[in-house]
Amino acid sequence: MLKRSNLRRLKAMVGREVGLSDWFTVTQERIDAFAECTEDRQWIHVDRERAAAGPLGGTVAHGFLLLSLVPHFNFTNEAFALPFRMAVNYGLNRVRFPHTVRAGSRVRNRAVLKGLEKRGFRRVLLTVENTLEVEGGDKPAMVAELLAMVFL
Repeated sequence: MLKRSNLRRLKAMVGREVGLSDWFTVTQERIDAFAECTEDRQWIHVDRERAAAGPLGGTVAHGFLLLSLVPHFNFTNEAFALPFRMAVNYGLNRVRFPHTVRAGSRVRNRAVLKGLEKRGFRRVLLTVENTLEVEGGDKPAMVAELLAMVFL
């Protein structure tokens, strides 16, 4: 039932990194499963032979697959350090996919709390910038500003 101390803690974290996930391997099996459930079976994702001969040198993960992993990286990860009991997706402000993720690559998410807005009794809208890094890469695979409604 506490909750002012949590709000104070959240305010103090604005502008700071609040989570760095473990490395996560994006397997071809995961890419194939995502293609099936979204009906997006474009050859750059699922046709290994054609993709190997194509401009990307192999199959790549869907951008939306990467985006869909953000809740896993942030809200099921012990490294994510925000004090709340529950969060729900509220939306996105901006999403970019500056670099591809080849099947078999490892990625991790770096989360920075960019802002918060009190939205009623024990509810706060958080803006969290997520940067998905590719192991050994010099550009991020994804940068997404996630909006999450949290309940203190």
